[in-house]
Amino acid sequence: MSDSMILSQGLELLYTGMGAVFVFLSILVVATTLMSSVANRFFPESEPAPAVKKARPSASAVPAEVVQVIQAAVNAHRQAKGRSKGE
Repeated sequence: MSDSMILSQGLELLYTGMGAVFVFLSILVVATTLMSSVANRFFPESEPAPAVKKARPSASAVPAEVVQVIQAAVNAHRQAKGRSKGE
């Protein structure tokens, strides 16, 4: 076999292989697009429910007695913590 014949067979094989890959990938793209459109038609995405904001209680909703008890507990904890560190 001559060099030109080997080269022409190599180019023919190259074009055949690249053509086959191109056709396969084109079919894959078309099939994926069709499946996506069919899936969206029969199973549409539902809109997300709007987020509900939780109402936070205002500071005036807590009775003054409860605030005083909480403050006393925090102060007692801080004093006990300070004594354990040797301060």
